[in-house]
Amino acid sequence: MKGLKGVIGRVRGWRRGWHERSKLERIDLYTRVTLCSITWFFAVSWGLLPLGDALDEGPVAIALAGAFLAANIAQSVLSNRNVALAFDAYRGTAPFPPGRLRLPTALQVLMTGLLVALAAVGGVQEEGLVLLVLDLPVAFGIPYVLLVPVRRFLLQSAAFTAAVLALLAAVGVPGGLLFGAFVSLVVVVLLVLVSARPSVWSLSVMWQAEEARDMQARLAVAEERLRFGRDMHDVLGRNLSVIALKSELAVELAQRGNPAAMDQMVEVQRIARASQQEVRDVVRGYREADLPTELMGAKGVLQAAGISVTVEGADGPAGIGAPAAVQAALGWVVRETATNVLRHGDPRHCWIRLARTRDAVVLEVENDGAGATRPLGGADGDDGGGSGLAGLRVRLGALGGSLSAGAVGDDLFRVTATVPLTARPDTNGRLAPSPEPSAAPSVLPEER
Repeated sequence: MKGLKGVIGRVRGWRRGWHERSKLERIDLYTRVTLCSITWFFAVSWGLLPLGDALDEGPVAIALAGAFLAANIAQSVLSNRNVALAFDAYRGTAPFPPGRLRLPTALQVLMTGLLVALAAVGGVQEEGLVLLVLDLPVAFGIPYVLLVPVRRFLLQSAAFTAAVLALLAAVGVPGGLLFGAFVSLVVVVLLVLVSARPSVWSLSVMWQAEEARDMQARLAVAEERLRFGRDMHDVLGRNLSVIALKSELAVELAQRGNPAAMDQMVEVQRIARASQQEVRDVVRGYREADLPTELMGAKGVLQAAGISVTVEGADGPAGIGAPAAVQAALGWVVRETATNVLRHGDPRHCWIRLARTRDAVVLEVENDGAGATRPLGGADGDDGGGSGLAGLRVRLGALGGSLSAGAVGDDLFRVTATVPLTARPDTNGRLAPSPEPSAAPSVLPEER
């Protein structure tokens, strides 16, 4: 019973791991497993079935058949271990250790010699010889074709084909079987070439595109940071220079006993207070969310990450026609949900919808690819203290609004924010609840 539970738990773990992968990671894994499976398919079909003929041909044929089978299995194991390294070498992410080809090369030579010996002692029938030749280069060829140029692979395959045919002819294999062996080798070489190289090339292009989208998203974030730093430098650099000059002038005037020093210090005080207010304005402009700006920024960042975005209702009364306080609150929702779309799941499309009811504005942010998302309380699993969806719940609840989030179907995730039209900022410019909130804060369902 415990063993059965362990197997079920392992299967569930594999299933969970599969769903947690992005679509590109799934394609990558599928391609690797497929190439590894081709090796074993040939080994247990064309490579194994003809060896049964050796059982009727005496102990020498049986020994040769057993040795060929053992070498074939060892070659298949080494091939599967080298496929991942060959993938990385083809993509240019890591070099392939040259020493890892020595043992597969030796096994390939051994398998060729055993095949020729089997043909010499009559340990394999006519059709069986053609099938064994078909299996002979598969395990070695699949990783090797990813490590060398196509022209070099074809030339070396032609030389290997000529050597095998010459050895078979030397042990008395008739011309009809030699032609069949030649066709088998040509077919399997082309099969290895067209199954491995195009698959890995396509996968490499997709990984490069994914890396380019990630780089674009990072550049968008870096550009925003540079903008903020530039604004802070413009504000502080100019005013601090003026403060320094007037302070020096005040010191010199004070040393001379000139009463004008007092006027200069008053001016320094005025500039310092003005600078403080300007810094607050810059920070408030960075921290306070403006709905049109946040919608435009979210659309740009998501599109830079390869996610298509559809925005509905932003130009109507629910968008530009809503009160400033409502727009600011919804801007925070857009900012946070866009971050969650980027961080979690494997989205390909995001829908942002704005609608206005009789006494509130409703914002819906919905994205696909939610099957791999993990439950969380905020952007990083916080407790709602100031960021993430839980933080938004607190922020909107203080305004008499509500926030709900959860899965819609098998692949969609939706965040719905409702802000009453009576929401207003307090005296410091921050959002505050109205005296008579139109709705009580709702309980947030299980969030991502």
